[in-house]
Parts: sequence; structure tokens; C-alpha cells
Amino acid sequence: MKIGLIGYGKMGQAIEAIALERGHEITGIVNRTHYIDEFNWNDVDVAIEFTKPDLAIPHIQSCLQNHVPIVVGTTAWQQELPKVEELVKTHNGSLLHASNFSIGVNIFFEINRKLAEIMNRHPEYKVSMEEIHHVQKLDAPSGTAVSLANDILAIHDEYNAWNLASEPSRENSISIKAIREPNVPGTHEVSYESEIDLIRIEHIAHNRKGFALGAVLAAEFLAGKKGIFTMKDVLK
Repeated sequence: MKIGLIGYGKMGQAIEAIALERGHEITGIVNRTHYIDEFNWNDVDVAIEFTKPDLAIPHIQSCLQNHVPIVVGTTAWQQELPKVEELVKTHNGSLLHASNFSIGVNIFFEINRKLAEIMNRHPEYKVSMEEIHHVQKLDAPSGTAVSLANDILAIHDEYNAWNLASEPSRENSISIKAIREPNVPGTHEVSYESEIDLIRIEHIAHNRKGFALGAVLAAEFLAGKKGIFTMKDVLK
């Protein structure tokens, strides 16, 4: 495939390396010096977008208007998803979005949902979460942490919201501690603690390669399809 990279930071460069390894071609790059309106849309089969939350919607719109499928790895824009769904429908386009493209993290999502189902029968255990990312990550908590929390909220009767640990605690809310440290690809931890013991699940990323591979697999999946998809569709 001919892939356009929207965003060429550390993640974009990792995606480029994986895409080339898998026999694809990078035919366009958007960064701080090469803008999206300079794209040759006729030479792009699919775009992969990892930028900033405030740029994601304009980038999605540009791709849809030019009939280019787009894989979106940027997080913290999903409150605009109804608007994006309408754009995809209007342009008969293709979009795949995820809070995390790592295959391991998506397996972790499944484990988290199963554990929440079990722990819903044991309210004596109180849930909390912690996530650690690199200092350049703008959103806190991470999109992955929000996805983990929302999955628990959908299953566990004890909780109806989440909040940052740095904020005042709220009743029936899941506390999420967000830590930023240099050179950390990503760690996510979900804990259930009672007076007697502690149950904890954790995912630790060693590098960005897993995220990059997942994004390229998502692009390969999206080729030739119409509509809105997530990593659940890719894993199926």
C-alpha cells in the first residue's frame, strides 16, 4: 500500500519503519514543515494519523473529503465522535480509531473486562488505576486508561464515573493516577484492593514497536472497506 503519515514524531517514525518492513511505501508525510494541504491525495491509499487532539478532527475531515481512508491514533477527541460519524457517512468514507493499537493492550482490555465482571460480585474490593507515560504526552489520563475505566463502568455496578487522583475524590468514582516520566512508552495498572488482599493486572510496553505494528495492521485491515471501525474489528 501507499501510506501517508500525518504526524512524524517518534510514533510516526516507528510506523514508517514497520510499514517499510512489511513492504509498504510511504508516499506522503505531514509534519511541522509539510502541511496536509500539500498532500498528493492521488498517491495515498490510506493515511495514519498520530498528532494532537485539536488537529485530529481537521485531519479526519481532510482525508474524508479526499476519499482517503484514515487510521487515527490520536486520543482525547472522541467527544466529537458523533460529528465524525456523520462526516464518514456523508463522504461514504473509511475510518478506524483506537485508544491504543498495541495487540497486547487490546488483549489487556479483554482481561480487564473479564476481571470487572468477576469483581462486580465482590464489592468489598475497591478499584483504582495508575498509568505512566512519557512527559511529552499531552492528555491525562491517557486514552488507554480512559478506555479501561469506561469498560469497568459499563460492567461494575459500584462505579458510575472516573476522576484523576489529583482531583478531589468522588463517591462511586474510579481514581486514576496519571504519572509522567522521561522515556516511558506506557504502563497501565488496574488494582482491586480489600482489607485482606490486593489483585492487580498490569500492561507494560517495552517500546513503541507494538503500537506501530498495530497501526499498520489497522491500515491493512481498512483497505477496501467503508464505515467506522476499531481495533476490535481488526482482532476479529
